[in-house]
Amino acid sequence: MSDLAIQYVPHAEIVHLTSDERIKKLLKIVKDEKIAIVQGRLAKHEETDLIQRTMELIDKKFKGIELAVIYPQRESTPLTQKIREQLIKWLSGPQEGLTIIGPATVVSEIKQNPNKIELLISVGIKKEA
Repeated sequence: MSDLAIQYVPHAEIVHLTSDERIKKLLKIVKDEKIAIVQGRLAKHEETDLIQRTMELIDKKFKGIELAVIYPQRESTPLTQKIREQLIKWLSGPQEGLTIIGPATVVSEIKQNPNKIELLISVGIKKEA
């Protein structure tokens, strides 16, 4: 059976990269058939660019990606707490939540609901020589 590799990418590792560098880094991880779990989320335009670049790279070996963003559930918070959180977010970037990106050859589907996330994974059998 094939090994399944998951690579955690902390926010601090990608925060100082340009959008282009961030997307290239994540695509490299996924093209190496690893599932990337990124602390935080990409900007909307970065998600769009990631999907667009993925479509350009599809071939017999690379079948695309599955992507999901998980946001922490929020209960009602006081206005002062919301203002503080927005200020921190503005200063440090979008660190909340997780972004999961996996190669379509490994991750067949990502199901999410408010309480859990399910990764449906297809792990093939290695052919021995």
